[in-house]
Amino acid sequence: MTSTSLRHRFPGVSDGWARFDAPAGTQMVDVSIEATSAWMQSTSLACSGGWFEASQATGDLVGRARDTVGRLFHADPAGVVFGPNMTTLTFAVSRAVSATLRPGDRVIGTRLDHEANVSPWRYACQAAGADHVLAPFDPTTGTLPPEHVIELIDERTRWVTLPGASNLLGTAPDLRPIIDAAHAVGARVYVDAVALAPHQRIDIAALGCDALVTSPYKWYGPHSGLVWIDPDLMEELPAFKVRPAPDHGPGRFETGMPNFEAIAGVEAAARFLLEEDMDRVAAYEMAVFEPLLSGLQSIRGVTVYGPRGLDGRTPTAAFRIDGVEPADVARAMAADRIAVWDGHNYAVEVVESLGLTDRGGVVRAGLARYLDPDDVQRLLRVVERLAAWS
Repeated sequence: MTSTSLRHRFPGVSDGWARFDAPAGTQMVDVSIEATSAWMQSTSLACSGGWFEASQATGDLVGRARDTVGRLFHADPAGVVFGPNMTTLTFAVSRAVSATLRPGDRVIGTRLDHEANVSPWRYACQAAGADHVLAPFDPTTGTLPPEHVIELIDERTRWVTLPGASNLLGTAPDLRPIIDAAHAVGARVYVDAVALAPHQRIDIAALGCDALVTSPYKWYGPHSGLVWIDPDLMEELPAFKVRPAPDHGPGRFETGMPNFEAIAGVEAAARFLLEEDMDRVAAYEMAVFEPLLSGLQSIRGVTVYGPRGLDGRTPTAAFRIDGVEPADVARAMAADRIAVWDGHNYAVEVVESLGLTDRGGVVRAGLARYLDPDDVQRLLRVVERLAAWS
């Protein structure tokens, strides 16, 4: 294994629980907690845009945060927009896109997506009289072959919306061929990287997408969201804002008062990941995840969904135990101080594609930087016990 657990950096896991609930939200890292608290206690607490010192310090904070996030995702910081959460930001972007769509235009999504990258675009298309089409993934392998999306792209396509990774199955599709195909017909691409950003290095410049959205609370920061939009595209999109709000730059989409204390925490969480190095994070997580995945796959009566190996995925496992409802599995885990989620986990299209909508969905367990091999063995022991009883 490349390094050890960083459990000591996360106060939220000091109580002995094994927190496999990370795909729904990670614990905050110490520096992010400290930065959020320090900002709230500082003499710099103010609104930005004024002439006085505290106001200027607030503006400097936002600028630093944009720069740090830009470095983390290798993207122009001028495109970084802060907001309350991924869903709200995606509704804002899709509403702006809706104003540019016309009847007969097409927006293509996928059935591998979290619902927050489906419903906003569906409503946007309904409002404009455009078509919203979802490409299927392969339910037998849990993968999304690029051709499943590419074959739907034509001259009517205006946007393609894609998952960086499935929040339920862990599948991380090969996006570049799809992005290239979209750009070849003049379409834009929006990537939901919420389930990818905590686990793999993201290089927006190399990826070539036009917009990418993430949730800092999935990568050790406070509850908040951010979306990167190509600065030129940002200027083209009609922003739904109040008249005094900025006419140019990220402020056009940062409606209302920004959560400056959360932005302080986001900046610190991004610095933490830069210092840790995302390649090292990925190597550690996959080393811990491999025994979890192979262990689940080896237990009689357990069905694991998604890619069977480590390639093309993040460290998230979705599974069922024969004869045991997913909610009962999660309840049994909780009794042993292990946190997992059950149900659809907002991956509504995924669960429907798997035929599990009326069967309670799945159990989901995901890795974070504060989990270690002992946690994995704790979880596997509970699964073995439940499978033996079923």
